[in-house]
Amino acid sequence: MEHLERCAWFLRGTLVRAAVRRYLPWALVTSMVAGSLLKELSPLPESFLSNKRNVLNVYFVKLAWAWTFCLLLPFIALTNYHLTGKAGVVLRRLSTLLVGTAIWYVCTALFSNIEHYTGSCYQSPALEGVREEHRSKQQCHREGGFWHGFDISGHSFLLTFCALMIVEEMAVLHEVKTDRSHCLHTAITTLVVALGFLTFIWVWMFLCTAVYFHDLSQKVFGTLFGLLGWYGTYGFWYLKSFSPGLPPQSSSLNLKQDSYKK
Repeated sequence: MEHLERCAWFLRGTLVRAAVRRYLPWALVTSMVAGSLLKELSPLPESFLSNKRNVLNVYFVKLAWAWTFCLLLPFIALTNYHLTGKAGVVLRRLSTLLVGTAIWYVCTALFSNIEHYTGSCYQSPALEGVREEHRSKQQCHREGGFWHGFDISGHSFLLTFCALMIVEEMAVLHEVKTDRSHCLHTAITTLVVALGFLTFIWVWMFLCTAVYFHDLSQKVFGTLFGLLGWYGTYGFWYLKSFSPGLPPQSSSLNLKQDSYKK
């Protein structure tokens, strides 16, 4: 338990700062551009991380929204109820996860449709010999072809959105004070550690995506959609009264508005 406490203390001091919420979006954009330029100008040699079948990609990134949803659900419920004691407030705040699910679903469906309508089926990865008879990606792959269209980076979108959402929700920790002997303290501490490590995984895999996968334009659009999903909610809609609202904290609305004006 002592190691868990130390880890939670470090993560609180790292991810809960207002500066992290303010500058993380810029850091992601900068690293995406820098990694993409490195990929184009001086590609790194293949490694464990460049393999799409690596453990982090298969069991974490492919399920990024599921991991984020399942860990934020108890975290939001416990911290918000501890601070407000109101089930209505907790349910309202949990609706952020429904909003996030809608954003995830709509964007991934949009990306899939864009790739479909801009793509064609080819006989080889070198884009030789168009197979006109195959009109869909699924049919093309079933027949041994290679589909090529404008494939907006779903990883760039989802990892951006998930990392920023976790950091936003962890801001509530400024207000949470619990008795170390209480089971609630253990539960929240465990969730803080889990969410903290998940955030680091999302950021790390975002960097790997920038360095190893997709074209620059595909990553730009993916990251842009992630930023729009985050800012459209936490930076705009959640500041309004008719919304799920921001995590409860002292003068949260004023602090939030000030942070986005800077």
